Amino acid sequence: MNATTSMPAAFIGHGSPMNTLEINRYTAAWRALGRSLPLPRAVLAISAHWYVNGTAVTAMQQPRVIHDFYGFPRELFAFDYPAPGSPEVAEEIADVLRPTYVGLDQDSWGLDHGTWSVLAHVFPRANVPVVQLSINAGEEIGYHFELGQRLAALRERGVFILGSGNVVHNLRLIDWKRPDGAFDWGVRFDAEVKRIMTSRPKDILAISAHPDHQLAVPTAEHFLPLPYLAGLCHQAGEPAEVLIEGGALGSITMTSYLLNCQGLPHPLADHRPAAALPDPDAVPPENTNT
Repeated sequence: MNATTSMPAAFIGHGSPMNTLEINRYTAAWRALGRSLPLPRAVLAISAHWYVNGTAVTAMQQPRVIHDFYGFPRELFAFDYPAPGSPEVAEEIADVLRPTYVGLDQDSWGLDHGTWSVLAHVFPRANVPVVQLSINAGEEIGYHFELGQRLAALRERGVFILGSGNVVHNLRLIDWKRPDGAFDWGVRFDAEVKRIMTSRPKDILAISAHPDHQLAVPTAEHFLPLPYLAGLCHQAGEPAEVLIEGGALGSITMTSYLLNCQGLPHPLADHRPAAALPDPDAVPPENTNT
């Protein structure tokens, strides 16, 4: 990258952790994204699965790989993603987010599956340093949008910013008869988010007024990585574009967005659905921590 180039940014709908091990139309799109990107200096991941009462960033040299889920096959628990960390980039993140206090986490977290299930396809060699920023559970959507705006400075320093969650995520209403689709309310909500992200990303701040919001976003953690990309888009003066879209199991959408990734090939020829969850008779979906 040269001094005038901004690193792209993305929000990925990550779905089931089993997407780590599968090739389907979503993971094929993530792989295409990785092939299209300039090699970043580092990845800053904002994952739905580090949802705590504070804002912190991993600041260790070698983050541990966290298998933070239940009921999946042994091969998924054995999966390793040994990417290095970057204390230097962690310090930069804390600096650009001032006056917001950002704790430097030396030992409590690492890389959770919201991060490595996606990066296993985007950067399969695990050769790019990765840091994670927590999602502060005590703050409203505007806080996360504003942090996204402030993180924009990192794009000029070669940092690829990756939000990982799901636009629609309601595990209690999963329908096993819909492996590759969504309920009408999920389709409507996902379509409204698409309209916003591809036209006026700042309008995401009012998304809770949508009539399907409560069904689509019964809890905030999987949605909140998206306002970070919306903030980056607003700061850049550019809307997002869709990488790939679609539903899974009725009550999840896998729609993913990009900033400044023009010309990316969209591998739509692959129609295989997103990975499924464990047998609900063995582990209820809401207990899988997906």
